[in-house]
Amino acid sequence: MVSPGSETKIDSSLAIATDALCKVYSGPFGRRKVTALNGLSIQVQQGEIYGLLGPNGAGKTTLLKLLLGIVSPTSGSASLFGKSVSLASARWGVGFLPENHRFPPFLTAMQTLVVYGRLAGLEKMTIHEKAPSLLDQVGLRQWSDARLKEFSKGMMQRLGIAQALMNNPALLFLDEPTDGVDPIGRRQIRDLLVSLKDTGMTIFLNSHLLSEVELVCTRVGILHRGKLVKTGSVDDLTRASGRYQIQIAENQKSELTELFPDLHFANRSDETWIQFEAADASELNLQIDRLRNSGIQILSIVPQVQTLESRFMEIIGDIDDSPGGIPRFEKRTEDVESTDKHSGS
Repeated sequence: MVSPGSETKIDSSLAIATDALCKVYSGPFGRRKVTALNGLSIQVQQGEIYGLLGPNGAGKTTLLKLLLGIVSPTSGSASLFGKSVSLASARWGVGFLPENHRFPPFLTAMQTLVVYGRLAGLEKMTIHEKAPSLLDQVGLRQWSDARLKEFSKGMMQRLGIAQALMNNPALLFLDEPTDGVDPIGRRQIRDLLVSLKDTGMTIFLNSHLLSEVELVCTRVGILHRGKLVKTGSVDDLTRASGRYQIQIAENQKSELTELFPDLHFANRSDETWIQFEAADASELNLQIDRLRNSGIQILSIVPQVQTLESRFMEIIGDIDDSPGGIPRFEKRTEDVESTDKHSGS
């Protein structure tokens, strides 16, 4: 277990760093312990949007709680900008939107930001200068004096993002930021996150909406049963290695079929495409030369990609189906977190 106040020896240029981080929760009534995080090591660079993906019970919420100092690790270490998460000062430059946040319904949107601004230690003048601008950023300016009891779920999410930005954080944690938000609102939130990244802010988000993550994140990590099973840029993860489609002239389809009966046509009704696999650039060029030397006119060559959602399901499925896959837990992490009250184990 990490001793309180100890400094981690991790690169201070990293916004977030964990080293062999483990968290074990004790089961109730003598039941077996549950490992929520198992030797997790991640690095998040300053100024990037990092998306953490994983099914329910993967350990995403536990990781957030550890990084925010809400619970203590069983072993391993974690730091924010080079400071151990056991130090309160590590969180001075952090903003946070929890998944199930609750604001007093009798407050207005403006009053809510005032309250959270004061909690963040901001001066009254600073709060009243900043709050209207933030409400405008999240599309709630016209609702600034409305009581929160009148707000929809999506409006509450937008207000939650505004409160997380009140202290002008260098690092922003967002847990399901677009949950319950309509398509227009999701687009506005995506644009806001990109604009915040452009200012140098680091954003760490959990989300089940993989299509949203795919559009906004610089890099993603896939967490499964407490382990980081894959990490990389969205492009790296979604690129279908070695798969290509080639568009040829429509009037050469019958000719192509006669010359190369082994080729497969892609399922496109309006144009003529063939699809094939090539292990490397040399094999790709051989395929191209093969077609051109036979007089086939090539109109375009497109590397094939998967959606992040299909790639995610493929990775998780490969682990679950493998003989040496990660053992399944009998209970989800969230089911036992309540038994770890104020425990450092």
